[in-house]
Amino acid sequence: MVSKPRTGKGKSAIVSDEQQTIAQYVPDLQNWPASWRVDDEDISAGREIVAILTPFLEHLLTLGYARKTLLRHREHIWMLGGEMIRHRHENPDRLALPAEALLDELIEEDGGPLIWPTITESEQNSFDATCRKLYQYRNRASLG
Repeated sequence: MVSKPRTGKGKSAIVSDEQQTIAQYVPDLQNWPASWRVDDEDISAGREIVAILTPFLEHLLTLGYARKTLLRHREHIWMLGGEMIRHRHENPDRLALPAEALLDELIEEDGGPLIWPTITESEQNSFDATCRKLYQYRNRASLG
């Protein structure tokens, strides 16, 4: 019998190690660029964003989080991608930026960008927690 990974509170994680796949966790990942699209040029930028965010999504699967926690982080990463596209359109200088550079501008040690349209303070705090995890993940990956 295969034991399921445990979360810090002794609850079962989303699925067992053999079953954890990005396709199960984010079945619509390939549709994200179209969901963020403002104009046709956004599809290629969206694909670039998905490419840089996918390793983090895969990393989250290895942490043994409960299903609800994983789904919350997934939603926040989708929101972040949409914010990246929005920021590209609000500032013409950002249109030429590679997605990684834009991501580095938008997330920091304290969290992520303010979501528009405005969300509640609690929702923003939760989104910022995911952005902090992404920031830490990216900094660890760049260090070694």
